[in-house]
Amino acid sequence: MRHELLSDLLSAIKMGDRFGKTDTVVPASKMLKDVLIILQKNSYVGNFEYVDDGRGGKFKISLTGSVNNCGSIRPRFAVAKDGYEKYERRFLPAAGVGLLIVSTSSGIKTHNEAKEQKTGGKLLAYVY
Repeated sequence: MRHELLSDLLSAIKMGDRFGKTDTVVPASKMLKDVLIILQKNSYVGNFEYVDDGRGGKFKISLTGSVNNCGSIRPRFAVAKDGYEKYERRFLPAAGVGLLIVSTSSGIKTHNEAKEQKTGGKLLAYVY
């Protein structure tokens, strides 16, 4: 049984990129769709499509090979609107490299978008 879908998604992407696969399949959810849209906008993954299998569906994701490391952040740290720098230093390798994915009151965003809109939230994942 899968309990942490976000961790499974990021693990599948990281391991697929590491071993040179061109695509991967993961179970679908609304949160994963939002995270995949963010990863696609920032060119960490290629196109993805929803495949209805009669049991909740799956996402088929094409991989680009541009992910060095990614992971789910547990526990979900709460971040104030001016506190992103602390977590950038903790989870990202250098300033301006990679992104943090944050769940805010106005949806799932990158930490850069949340800083621009001056909103806080809960950290979900990192990728670089």
